Amino acid sequence: EVQLVESGGGLVQPGGSLTLSCEASGFTISQAPMSWVRQAPGGRLQFVSLISSGGTTTEYADSVKGRFTISRDNAKNTLYLQLNSLKIEDTAMYFCQYLNNRGQGTQVTVSA
Repeated sequence: EVQLVESGGGLVQPGGSLTLSCEASGFTISQAPMSWVRQAPGGRLQFVSLISSGGTTTEYADSVKGRFTISRDNAKNTLYLQLNSLKIEDTAMYFCQYLNNRGQGTQVTVSA
């Protein structure tokens, strides 16, 4: 059974940083592309970032390019998202995604 457990969210001031983690089980994260998506209150699910199965290719939404970094630790079967220079508009529930599976999400709130 595929399980994804996100953690690392929290309340941070604008300009701050957070590191999100996604612990995966039931599959090996190196075998497929994985992504982060987010959903702001009242908003639609929005693509944030993707990393290829080999880990050599990454993609980012224009809104986060240069500020967020996706990575993976295959030994820990864990996906990460480093969030830097956070903005109020980054406030959302963040989910990791594998195929059509998502975890319960972790809340990121950016507020002064």
